[in-house]
Amino acid sequence: MQAPAITLEGEARIGGALLFPLLRLELAAGQWTCLLGASGVGKTTLLRLIAGLDTGAAFTGAIGASDGAPLAGRIAYIGQADMLAPWLDVTGNVVLGQRLRGEAPDMAKARDLIARVGLSGQARQRPHTLSGGQRQRASLARTLMEDRPVVLLDEPFSALDARTRAEMQELAGDLLQGRTVLLVTHEPGEATRLSHRALLMTHAGLSDLPLPQAQPVRDFDAPETLQRQAEMFRRLRSAP
Repeated sequence: MQAPAITLEGEARIGGALLFPLLRLELAAGQWTCLLGASGVGKTTLLRLIAGLDTGAAFTGAIGASDGAPLAGRIAYIGQADMLAPWLDVTGNVVLGQRLRGEAPDMAKARDLIARVGLSGQARQRPHTLSGGQRQRASLARTLMEDRPVVLLDEPFSALDARTRAEMQELAGDLLQGRTVLLVTHEPGEATRLSHRALLMTHAGLSDLPLPQAQPVRDFDAPETLQRQAEMFRRLRSAP
């Protein structure tokens, strides 16, 4: 399936109070868009609206894909909670989507993804025996297993140590090439490495953040990456 561009235009309210004003979010086809901003401005709400999930907010506006086709069935999603099924082991969780659709699980692909996220030794373990970082990696493997053209990621690397986070960023950047990706993150370094476009969300709306000229995934220690990361951090600190 070819990855479409996605546009969301509208405003959202919770209990009559404005969550975010009229805005227009455009996700370029086959590219990563990163969304940053303080807690409570509506980043996760935007992501869940695109996913077609309940948000608790009243949204007035429209969401559409550039090819005019429905988004349902074309989205893979990782929320802030890993949402692993506690009665299944890691392998069972990774192939859960295929089983729920009545498909024969691609076990070779599942084993490969589990290995690539560093969980081969935990493939038969259930979620309660895993660390928070291991659970997050299992959730990432399950999302990659879905092989969807649109991928929505809500802080998918937040529980990982610095080394593993860098490795999982690189893995996701590699395996999600050509997909339309929206990543919600609080980490300027993550956005600087991964995004083709980075946006700051405040209660006033959206604005673009500076990025290096090099294409993602960018080297974490490249001078321009570090410079843009610092500029992004200053913008975040000074945002209203």
